[in-house]
This record gives sequence, structure tokens and C-alpha cells, in this order.
Amino acid sequence: MEQQSNEAYEVVVVGAGISGLATAVALTHLGISNIIVIEKSDGLRSTGTAITLFPNAWCVLDALGVAHKLTDLYDPYDKWHIINIEDGSKRTFTTSGTSPRRKKEVRVVHRKALLEALASELPHGIIRFSSKLISIKSEAIKDLERLNYLLLEDGTTIKTKVVIGCDGVHSRVAQWLGLPKPVSSGRSATRALAVFPEGHGFPNESRTYLDNKGIKVGFVPLNKTELYWFANHKTSTSDSQDPDQILQDVIENMQARNFPDDVLTVVKHSDSSSVTRAPLLLRTPWDILFCRAQRWNVTVAGDALHPMTPDMAQGGCTSLEDAVVLARNVFSGTEISDSGFARYLRERQRRTACLTGSSYLAGWTPQDDRPILNWFMGWFVKKIFNRFVFPKIRRYAICYDCGDLPTIMEKKSA
Repeated sequence: MEQQSNEAYEVVVVGAGISGLATAVALTHLGISNIIVIEKSDGLRSTGTAITLFPNAWCVLDALGVAHKLTDLYDPYDKWHIINIEDGSKRTFTTSGTSPRRKKEVRVVHRKALLEALASELPHGIIRFSSKLISIKSEAIKDLERLNYLLLEDGTTIKTKVVIGCDGVHSRVAQWLGLPKPVSSGRSATRALAVFPEGHGFPNESRTYLDNKGIKVGFVPLNKTELYWFANHKTSTSDSQDPDQILQDVIENMQARNFPDDVLTVVKHSDSSSVTRAPLLLRTPWDILFCRAQRWNVTVAGDALHPMTPDMAQGGCTSLEDAVVLARNVFSGTEISDSGFARYLRERQRRTACLTGSSYLAGWTPQDDRPILNWFMGWFVKKIFNRFVFPKIRRYAICYDCGDLPTIMEKKSA
């Protein structure tokens, strides 16, 4: 028997983060108008401060029609330096990449600016804030079709054909699908903006410093007065969430490890209101590759499907890719079918499983209680992965082109 429903939509996107907004924009470009995005927060989320957008992400933003809203605001950079402070070794990468159709530069943008650019492409009222998903129920109707019922915290029940979970690492939609829980990488990340009102004077390139104990600190300019910086370190049970204490911990750790003065200067200029610290979680590559991420017309995208560590800066980029690939496979035809969801997941699971595993290896940290594993992994990462594997995986990551969306007319003629 059909449940009572307050509202009905063709598609419900759960989560108004990068993946959720990009998915909604892609669907509206295909003429899907009966859609809503539900978001538990009371506004656009800006956690994470900034995001690096590589060529594969700019291909998506081109396809969604929003790239031009960001390229004029942020300068590109084309060099990424990785320096080991213990032995002085330095690796330099060129960050630009080439797709079959485009060559794009790399820019670091404010996360909120990206969200606002995506949200500006959506019709007014399509995003509903302060709407927390509590549960999902699904029931069969005639001709083997199914309807899904989403219960929200305020008591609203939404009836819909399609549910796309873009609700992050702790996704309720992923839990309903039965996906394995993300696991800890053993590390946490501290992030913030550094502000130099008179100008910071650093060249427009990315620098990452690391030692042999698992601490990695880096920064990159956003503009002439602001830099984004991060510090990845082993997770501690005593990690404070007080911004001033977090900054003091980072500074003391870097001073004890003899990190260069330039990175200390950046951290000391932090805007305390932008400081965040959070554990780095990931879904293992085999869980991504073999999980059942679809049940009828319910699936997941972004961090809900493939949370990864930030060591290749591909979490947000691959979340953007998901939006176009999902929309093209599932919604570009005249009917929504299981095969469209299967094609989407087959394409995305292979790629993101590879990048998740590579990101973990790129940021691998020694384990205190495993000396034999530490020796082997240290040798493998330094002698094999960094020299031969990482450069190829990096090209595979940033040179990927997700393709365009079909026009509405192409969709109708399909």
C-alpha cells in the first residue's frame, strides 16, 4: 500500500556539496526540472576552505557551463614542488594536463566560491536547506517500477523515483545501500587560509614539505593576499578542535621537525576562523570496486561512493566527474533503467578505486607498532611508487576528460 507523501519529485539529490550541486546542474541541463536537492545544513557548506581544481575538473565545469565564473577570479599555477626536509630531495611536477579536446591550467579556488558558482546555475528554490534525511523506504508498484520514500527530520515525506546520495563520507544513502563503512587512514588533516593584507610575495606555485615521520605540510596561493595551507599528520586521540590550539600544535610540531621558515610564516598568518581539523577517511579500493552501490533507482556519488585521502588532490575533482558521467548514462535517454546506473558505476568504480589506492600510498605514514611493514612500505613507496607509479597515475588522474553532456534536443531524439 502506498505511503502518504507530502511532496513528490522525479529526482531527489541528497546533499548540497560539490557532488550534489554538480549533479543537480547536470540534470537541469538535460531538462530534468522536477528535482530537489536536500541539505541538512542551513546554508552552503564551506568546510575545507579551498580546493585544487586540475584539468579533469575544469573539463566538468566546462560541460556544466560554470568554468568562466571562476577562471577570472583565480590565477593558474603550473608547478608543484615536493621537498623532503630530511634528505633535501626535491621532485617537481608540471601541473597542467591535456585531454583529447582541451588543455587546462590548475587553479586553487575557495570552496564556497565553487559551490556558489554551481548553485547559481540552478533554478531558485531547488535547494532546500535544513532538511536532514532520516530514513529511506522503497516499494514496488506496477510494471516492476518502484517508488522511494524519504523521511526528513521535520516529518516531511518525499516521494521520488530516483535518489542520488551525495551526502558525504558518512552518507545515509550509502548506509541504506549497505556499502562498507569508510576506514581511518591513521592520519588527520589541518587546513586553513593564511592572509597577508599587504601581499604574501610567494611565487604562484605549490610547495609540499614532508619528513620521514609522516608529517606533510604544504601551501599554495589563491591570489596575491591569500594562501591555502594544509598539514597532514598522525591522528591523536587528544586532537583539539580549538582553532588557536590547533595552530599552536602545528607550529610546535613543525619547529620540532625543523620545517622551513617560509611554511612557518604562512601558518602564523592563518585566519583562525578558517582553521579546521578532521580525520582522513577512505573507502578501500576493493570496497569501492566490488560494493553494490545501486539498489533499483538509488545510487551514490562523490564522497558517499569514494572517499579518499587528499594526497593526490582528486577527491573534489572526481566528485565533479561523477555528476557528468551519471547524468549522461542514466538520464540522457528516454527512460531511466538499471542498465544506466550499472554503466555509471562500472565507469566510476574502476577509476576511483585506482585513485583512492594511489592517494593512500602517496600519503602513506609509518605505523608505530609495525616495524617490518614500515620497512617494506617505506622501501616500496620511495623506490617504486614515487619513481615509477605516481607520475603515471598522476597523468591518468588529471588528463581524464569526462566528456560533454548531450543537449536537451539530443536527449529528446534519443
